[in-house]
Amino acid sequence: MSGPSDARQTPITDRRQLVEVFASGEKPRADWRIGTEHEKFGFRWDDLRPPTFEGERGIEALLKGLTRFGWAPYEEDGRVIALTRDGASITLEPAGQLELSGAPLATLHETCREVGSHLREVRAVADALGLGFLGMGFQPKWRREDMPWMPKGRYQIMREYMPKVGRLGLDMMTRTCTVQVNLDYASEADMVKKFRVALALQPVATALFADSPFTDGAPNGFLSYRSHVWTDTDPDRTGLLDFVFEDGFGYERYVDYLLDVPMYFVHRQGRYLDASGKSFRDFLAGRLDVLPGALPTLRDFSDHMTTAFPEVRLKTYLEMRGADSGPWNRICALPALWVGLLYDDAALDAAWDLVRTFTREERHGLRDGVPRHALQWPFRSGTVRELAQEVLRIAAAGLRRRACADACGADESGFLTPLLEIAESGQTPAQQKLALFHGEWGGCVDPVFHQFAY
Repeated sequence: MSGPSDARQTPITDRRQLVEVFASGEKPRADWRIGTEHEKFGFRWDDLRPPTFEGERGIEALLKGLTRFGWAPYEEDGRVIALTRDGASITLEPAGQLELSGAPLATLHETCREVGSHLREVRAVADALGLGFLGMGFQPKWRREDMPWMPKGRYQIMREYMPKVGRLGLDMMTRTCTVQVNLDYASEADMVKKFRVALALQPVATALFADSPFTDGAPNGFLSYRSHVWTDTDPDRTGLLDFVFEDGFGYERYVDYLLDVPMYFVHRQGRYLDASGKSFRDFLAGRLDVLPGALPTLRDFSDHMTTAFPEVRLKTYLEMRGADSGPWNRICALPALWVGLLYDDAALDAAWDLVRTFTREERHGLRDGVPRHALQWPFRSGTVRELAQEVLRIAAAGLRRRACADACGADESGFLTPLLEIAESGQTPAQQKLALFHGEWGGCVDPVFHQFAY
């Protein structure tokens, strides 16, 4: 009997196989889950520098230390580059940013317990190594050339390609951190509606989570510089995907989009072959010059899907990608926002009613204005702050209707509290840190590592 891994090696001979990848993600509501991912910057307590991969206090030593909690190591070229446990994984971004990709969980209470447990385990190992971890959207102190590189084959290919297509791609790779949530859909129509709502409201999440006001140790003029970085990374694989709002959008149209995204690599026999800038359409026709005559497999297509970086990404689930990383309570708040909006029918209808009249110009205006101005950016007769307050009201009502209670009887809406406080005050995390920088920190960013470490 063939298993899932065998199916992934099946050559693609018909375009319908690609459409079926997305159709295979359809799940009944009872099976919808929440998958939360977050990244964080490591630093050495003695000099605040990012740790290298190698060495007694390096990132590999941290990963090996975490195996005592039951994490299984995954190696590339004999080096531990990732860990897996019970449907979750710990992976490395290009400069060693540590990422937890959480297991698919049923409730936000489970999600928050998972995040808390992970941070406690990391802290237990990191303390012994003299390492700390910080959740922000952009590295506040160190320059691009100060950042280490992890020994992963795909990152070497991307590192060489990025400067050809944008000025800030290497910064995206080495100096950004995000928190994301992956959510399910029941049907193609359900996917389309959720995709449209999520894409239109992604700038609201960017504004609420804005926490990247420093570059190279000084204010950079932005509140979410991480979000700005994506505007000059690679136009072929980023952005708002206007076609999602066009009549007829569905799995087929998203396949077309992915086939137009230039390739990065092909993975064969444990090695990454450089296919940067080449066409997946040529690969489908057996005309990829780095593998002459070979047809792609479903694994190749799955790998290729991960190299598109729009604000919302479709895999066999929808991935929300608009938020800066942050502290523990905002890691829990991000999935709460989107679960409240997308997993309750009345909330999804209300959110769609809110955004369905947004014009293309308004959507792009929000995307372009929010990185610098966040909640203060004008929108229609008010600001993004008022829009965010309405979005949070809809999300809170959706979570209350979900009625998923913890042992004390509390529903999931409490996880929105940090966002409600931000929207009420109008002060983003970035603005709070800027006030500290210009006040008690005396124009130095170093205290951010001490005051905001996990």
